[in-house]
Amino acid sequence: MSLETLPSLTDGVLAEAPGASIAAGDIRDLRGGFALAEMQDLDGLDYAISLAFPLPPECLGGVKTGPTLLYKHAYTQVNYLMDRVALMVALRLHQTGRRALAIPASQLIDWEGLRAHVDHRQVAVHLGQGWYGRNNLLVTPSRGAQVRLVTILTDAECDEPGPAAGRDSGCGSCRRCAAVCPAGAIHDGPRDFDRPACAQKTREFEKIRGIGQRICGVCVRACPRPEGS
Repeated sequence: MSLETLPSLTDGVLAEAPGASIAAGDIRDLRGGFALAEMQDLDGLDYAISLAFPLPPECLGGVKTGPTLLYKHAYTQVNYLMDRVALMVALRLHQTGRRALAIPASQLIDWEGLRAHVDHRQVAVHLGQGWYGRNNLLVTPSRGAQVRLVTILTDAECDEPGPAAGRDSGCGSCRRCAAVCPAGAIHDGPRDFDRPACAQKTREFEKIRGIGQRICGVCVRACPRPEGS
């Protein structure tokens, strides 16, 4: 079934998330690799709904060499909004007799390995929301890397391909993110992305007074939309 056939799933709830992109589909090929699968039985939760929420581009205006307080605020508030919407969607699914589990948008369970319960980017790419950019983030056709992601696992047989379904990449020759990365972590693509360097730089940013989170945003600001889109 498509998302539209799930009774009252989107009524009112997604109105709180203007501009959010939705994709859904079978994630059984990915499920065994989720960190969450090491903690609990995910049998039957064969499908996922991926929501990509846009970041207000103005909040990134001052993010040139590192995160700003305004970016940190927007980042945090969008995460709160995503978690609220994901929970409401999961509750609506429960009302229809389905199983559903909302995965927190930004909750690490392994700080050294930067692992979450579920890799939201992996799910989003699998479902066609976008592709892995050079910066190892999800890049979407309409908003580049300026999105945040949340995932709902469910047993509802939903199939709603995202706007980049079947598209492997779209960055082309664009290297704007690599040119500005304060950690020098971005090279040719996700395979040679220097995760330890990125993690170290975000640890430095976390210590800035008022930031208190391992965020950066510099490459996000540099990628307002993919080249050629």
